[in-house]
Amino acid sequence: MATAPRSGLAGMLRSWVSFLAPAAPADTPLTRESARRLVQGFLGEEGTPPSGGINEQGFGGLDAGGTSLYFEWHEDTQALECSALVYRFREPPKPGVIDGFRAEEREGTDTGGGTVDYEPENRGLFLSRTYTRMPTERAFAKDLRQLMKASRHWGDVVLDRVASRVFHPEELRQG
Repeated sequence: MATAPRSGLAGMLRSWVSFLAPAAPADTPLTRESARRLVQGFLGEEGTPPSGGINEQGFGGLDAGGTSLYFEWHEDTQALECSALVYRFREPPKPGVIDGFRAEEREGTDTGGGTVDYEPENRGLFLSRTYTRMPTERAFAKDLRQLMKASRHWGDVVLDRVASRVFHPEELRQG
């Protein structure tokens, strides 16, 4: 489905991104440069100011539509990890909480194509997807929008459900 060009800054950014050549042919091994261009194109589509996509340390990100999305290039595995934040804990999570989220994933709760990913160093719970082969720009954008939508659902709905299961299981048995 085609959309009309946006006006203003977003329209200029879309024009800027449109003259970029594709990051790399689809289904080829991902490289740091093709990952950088892929992220750069997605950020441009989302209306962010022109960006390098991934910085020299291999990181990038954006806040859009109530979701924080992070990119990390893993040089050792030649992989691009894309992570949508579900929740950032103030303290390390209580025992059973992360297992509760993983149980939700195993039970089939929509993850937007990602997997539950807890990062202890920043106490962030994410839904993450990893790419080692080049997707088309269109497929990549669709994947990330699904991931972002799922992370909002997990933050709005699944978080409370997991907390109830972990901290108040007796209430669930009574109902």
